[in-house]
Amino acid sequence: MGGASVRRDVQHATGGAGGQGAPRYGVSVAKLADRVYEKELYRLQTELVQMQEWVKASGARVAVVFEGRDGAGKGGTISRIIQYLNPRVVRVVALPLPTERERSQWYFQRYVEHLPAAGEVVLFDRSWYNRALVESVMGYCSHDEHRLFLRQCPIFEQLLVDSGLLLVKYWFSVSDEEQERRFQDRINNPLKQWKLSGVDLESRLRWVEYSRAKDIAFVHTDTPESPWYVVEADDKPRARLNCIAHLLSKVPYHHVLQAPLVLPPRQPDQGYVRPARDTYTYVPDHVASLLR
Repeated sequence: MGGASVRRDVQHATGGAGGQGAPRYGVSVAKLADRVYEKELYRLQTELVQMQEWVKASGARVAVVFEGRDGAGKGGTISRIIQYLNPRVVRVVALPLPTERERSQWYFQRYVEHLPAAGEVVLFDRSWYNRALVESVMGYCSHDEHRLFLRQCPIFEQLLVDSGLLLVKYWFSVSDEEQERRFQDRINNPLKQWKLSGVDLESRLRWVEYSRAKDIAFVHTDTPESPWYVVEADDKPRARLNCIAHLLSKVPYHHVLQAPLVLPPRQPDQGYVRPARDTYTYVPDHVASLLR
């Protein structure tokens, strides 16, 4: 199938390559049936495997930036992208808070070492845009540092693109009401509480400030060479499919011919005797207790 076919699918869904007919805020859209979602997700994930093989064979370098409000669905989309991919080829970078040493470096320096080498794809779960967003809103950087970032970021990204790196940037957009619903779900679900931090909760109090920070960042960094692509993410399944299909359309991959795999016969025992079972320490059969 390849990237060209996926690009046609995206253009058909949005009304053309220029984005005419793309979903707009306030427009009601039909909910996707689970069976339709699962079938299309599997198809797209199959194409992601083909893309991965092309990246590895061609030596391409691909970096994908995922940004957006807390609870917008970035992590879920990333999880679906990497589900069947080789972690040695496609990896996720989600950096912790910078160390004292890193704070003394050029701001972009700690991100540079995580950029892909030939034959690699890197998915940035948050990125250098922390400075334009959370650091600026929460007061973790100075006004001068913020302005310097806005001036240097387009140059930094232009250097990456000029070096041959394919850079794709996504902003996951979620409504106030949907973010509140997801935050409440995290509060009430012990499996998801770890996803909420003090900064996440503070972001609710600074909703408008975050909106302004995003708008300012877009003015400076939404360039023809490195544009932002907005993913409307109130509907998680739709957002995941839309993002994956679009990503496939931006990578000029094609199916790589591979030699058919043939399973060889097992080596004969040739006198080998397996040690007694009591030689090893086995994991207890926990499942047996569930069947009583």
